Amino acid sequence: MEEEMINNEEQIKQEATDNTEETNQQQTENGAESTEKAEKAETTIEVDPLEAAQAEIAELKKQMLYKIAEFDNYRKRVIKEKADLIMNGGEKVLTAILPVMDDMERALEQMQKAENVQAVVEGVQLIQKKFMGILEKQGVKPIETKDADFDVELHEAIAQFPAPSEDLKNKVVDCTLKGYKLNEKVIRHAQVVVGI
Repeated sequence: MEEEMINNEEQIKQEATDNTEETNQQQTENGAESTEKAEKAETTIEVDPLEAAQAEIAELKKQMLYKIAEFDNYRKRVIKEKADLIMNGGEKVLTAILPVMDDMERALEQMQKAENVQAVVEGVQLIQKKFMGILEKQGVKPIETKDADFDVELHEAIAQFPAPSEDLKNKVVDCTLKGYKLNEKVIRHAQVVVGI
């Protein structure tokens, strides 16, 4: 019986020791957490608002310099692209016109040898038709003047002529130089004689 009591006492002491160790461990953990919280609080308290503001200003200056450099590079690239476009913008049109130039050279050679003038005339007409086809593909169209009302937006009056009839008053009587539009924008006014 005594042995049983001694065992019970030892068991109780052991449980008390275990409980004490658990409590100490919890207190140590809680203490460590409290210490960390206190250190964080001290860290946040120790940060000087002036230093924080200066750090933020430095970061913003750095970002601004990057943006300025990025914009400057963009501006230079756009200027270069515009210059290239201006320098080589007509390349497409000129490439399309070169075959007409070849035809003109052949026509001139044939004119030197030709005995049949009508064949030469037909050849030149074909070249002119080909050239107009190329211009139309580029958006160039002639301004119609035949029996048209005089329009200052399209026509340039170089002379006035007494109209032979009432219906020809303020109308185009004759065209001395064809006018052209590029995509509905007048690039050359037609020079006309107007009936008055």
